Amino acid sequence: MFASKRILITGGLGFIGSNLAIRLVKEGAYVTIVDSMISDYGGNLFNIHPIKKKVHINFSDITDKNAMEYVIRDKDSIFHLAGQVSHVLSLTNPFPDIDYNITGTAVLLEACRKYNPQAIIVFTGTRGQYGSSIKLPVDETAHTNPKGIYELTNLTAEKMFKVYYENHGIRSVLTRLTNIYGPRAQMKSNKYGVVNWFIRQAISNEQISLFGDGLIKRDVVYVDDCVDALLSLAQREACYGEIFNVGDDKPWTFKQIVSKIIELNGYGSFKFTPFSEERKKQEPGDFYSDISKISAAIGWKPTTSFTKGLRKTIEFYKKYKEFYW
Repeated sequence: MFASKRILITGGLGFIGSNLAIRLVKEGAYVTIVDSMISDYGGNLFNIHPIKKKVHINFSDITDKNAMEYVIRDKDSIFHLAGQVSHVLSLTNPFPDIDYNITGTAVLLEACRKYNPQAIIVFTGTRGQYGSSIKLPVDETAHTNPKGIYELTNLTAEKMFKVYYENHGIRSVLTRLTNIYGPRAQMKSNKYGVVNWFIRQAISNEQISLFGDGLIKRDVVYVDDCVDALLSLAQREACYGEIFNVGDDKPWTFKQIVSKIIELNGYGSFKFTPFSEERKKQEPGDFYSDISKISAAIGWKPTTSFTKGLRKTIEFYKKYKEFYW
């Protein structure tokens, strides 16, 4: 369905963006990547090594009005993944979140309104927009009460897409992603992606710290399954203007996650650590997604077992860790 289509991926040298780019190139799409390569945000040229001669890269910032007005003009679909994506960083410095997640989104939407109102945009938000869950699993009608600036700015960006859809006809699909893991993630710090960070610690034979009793529940999704969801949502007209969870209604405790990683890695250990006061205030507790809406809309559900996904991820980083830490 994407053969010969012109696609723009903002944040395309990052974790999900690069996996998405690889899939689209395989399907015959013409892919343009926008990435500012901000230190520690996950942009990594090695991520697109298999397709480096088959994509066009624009090293620019999504807040750059002139750059965005140029790159969006001829695109059929836009996958908007660029932004500040660390909950931890947002606790100490809210301004990158405001700049990239809110202003950057506004720049993209205005560019599309002026120069490419026909483009289909897929936006990747976060399950953190819900905050603490009142009822599990959490569906898209649940109350939103973000517990941090990162989550709040993603919710604001999501609402901006809604306004531009209703007022200007800019078609978009809005997603709230759960804990995505897999190859090509940023692995230099623990600020991004808890499952991938646990994998790095296990491979490096560092003792993994589990906060509290390790029994908090989370749903996790392998990156290939996430890419499947994003691509399918972009192609379904009935999904435009709608919000979809991209998660799993079968959760794991953090203790189970870490134990499985250690088992598949072949070595490693963990210890229980008390919550810091800061983390305690921000911890939303158990969370896992109700995916009945996306399943009904496009027939999607995760198909990669956690064991298979972890094994593939561990193998990737053991082979290529020099490019990631």
